[in-house]
Amino acid sequence: SVRLHWFPAGGSGTMAHLVLPALVLGASSSAVIARMTRASMLEVLRQDYVRTARAKGVRDRIVIYRHALKNAMIPILTVFGLEFGYNLGGAVLTETVFSLPGVGRLIVEGIFARDYPVVQGSMLVVATTFVIVNLLTDIAYAWFDPRIRYN
Repeated sequence: SVRLHWFPAGGSGTMAHLVLPALVLGASSSAVIARMTRASMLEVLRQDYVRTARAKGVRDRIVIYRHALKNAMIPILTVFGLEFGYNLGGAVLTETVFSLPGVGRLIVEGIFARDYPVVQGSMLVVATTFVIVNLLTDIAYAWFDPRIRYN
């Protein structure tokens, strides 16, 4: 980036400043989610109801999107929730390396300055975000699989 002048190496202001940090945060997560999607879809496509739908003449696109993908989403959602937590932790490092303003950089600067209220408040925001994402993941379980009900 620095030598080729394709993207700015740090700072903020334009969309070009977000390309490298987004690649850093998204590359590993997308690989894990893609691997889980493939494994889950291969497992679901071997089920009897998929074979039955294909034998009845239902188009492959409908079988895959309506039947198979919807049933394969439970493990994918689990991995998505876990990866969101990893990305929250990775954002601290990414914001520091790329000089981006954000909660992660605020936490690092608060630690170095020994500003405990800032660190506590920032960690509260991060923890609350993580809990809300996990709650939304659990709600999405019930939406994708009607057999799951919360009383």
